Amino acid sequence: MKHIETEGLIIKSWCKDLDEASKKQALNLAKLPFAFRHIALMADAHSGYGMPIGGILACKDVVIPNAVGVDIGCGMRAVKTNLKEIDAKTLLKITHKIKKSIPVGFEHRKTPVEILPLNKWKEKTKTPMKIVSEQYKAATFQAGTLGGGNHFIEIQKGSDGHIWFMIHSGSRNLGKQVAEYYNLQAKKLNMPNFPHVPKEADLAFIPITEKLFKEYLAEMNFCVEFALLNRKTMANIVKGIFTEEIPGCSFYDDIDIAHNYCKKEEHFKKEVWVHRKGATSAYNGQTGIIPGSQGTKSYIVKGLGNEESFMSCSHGAGRKMSRKQAIRELDFHKEKNKLDSQGIIHSITGRGQLDEAAGAYKNIEDVMQAQRDLVSIETELTPLAVVKG
Repeated sequence: MKHIETEGLIIKSWCKDLDEASKKQALNLAKLPFAFRHIALMADAHSGYGMPIGGILACKDVVIPNAVGVDIGCGMRAVKTNLKEIDAKTLLKITHKIKKSIPVGFEHRKTPVEILPLNKWKEKTKTPMKIVSEQYKAATFQAGTLGGGNHFIEIQKGSDGHIWFMIHSGSRNLGKQVAEYYNLQAKKLNMPNFPHVPKEADLAFIPITEKLFKEYLAEMNFCVEFALLNRKTMANIVKGIFTEEIPGCSFYDDIDIAHNYCKKEEHFKKEVWVHRKGATSAYNGQTGIIPGSQGTKSYIVKGLGNEESFMSCSHGAGRKMSRKQAIRELDFHKEKNKLDSQGIIHSITGRGQLDEAAGAYKNIEDVMQAQRDLVSIETELTPLAVVKG
């Protein structure tokens, strides 16, 4: 970890190859008058909207929608099976069934899934839930769907000798709509009332004194719970497919951890609003999941409770190329052959999929080495098959 001195707060960075755009965004965060203690950048940090993905920002009495991110509650779910081996034919069958059973990309379910009762949530939070109310019916058809981009379902072989599967997905369009609405409302609020935060930084914020603060938190937390339900629904579908193909297959307790949220926590003896954007909590002894890129290892980890990172760690490998750059510059045959040579069932079938090739991401082993003071590795997971949107 290195310190970056600024005109404002210190930036503490575990990222060894921090790009200029991310550094500029971190410098903007460091100047915020309500930012607390320091800014933390994880080993997978890269630029996002307003704030780097792979960043942690603790605030005094404000919330920043762009410091949470668009895919609110996005996260990982990992499931360990009792299987020690899986043959190639069965692996292919299971992969095909997953593709047929779980909608990907922009596809929705044909039948709705029962999700969190909206009236009970409104009653609990005492807020009107404007965006969730508008999107509620559509969300019932999105629960149990993977989405696109860097979301995936992967079957893996663990260093513990067991077969695992892992899911990366979030709150789908629901989270996006909530994020965009409250960022816009925060901008309207900031323009006349808070001129000290530059508009170009794209860090519009909502003070705790505003009614909008409570409304954002209620809708954000609904999205976090919806994203968890989404992953759980898909995990149950995948479990059903495994047991159909392999009678006697059973499962250990699921592991689930989210990134992209804001939560009130105590750090350095002060209660603050911790924004984890593309970062996961890593409290001492907490079990976490850090995925690699397509065709590379993923990790089950234990948090070490490092205060300097606000008890956080990376949420993955982190991009080193934009999507357009990867499609333009990566060698299709090289990336495909990398996966084929390992015998992985994968999703790189043409240049259009190169945005999710391993070459578009940082080296996950370097990322894990850089954060060895944040987490310890419990299990290494090697990919066998990947389903992507």
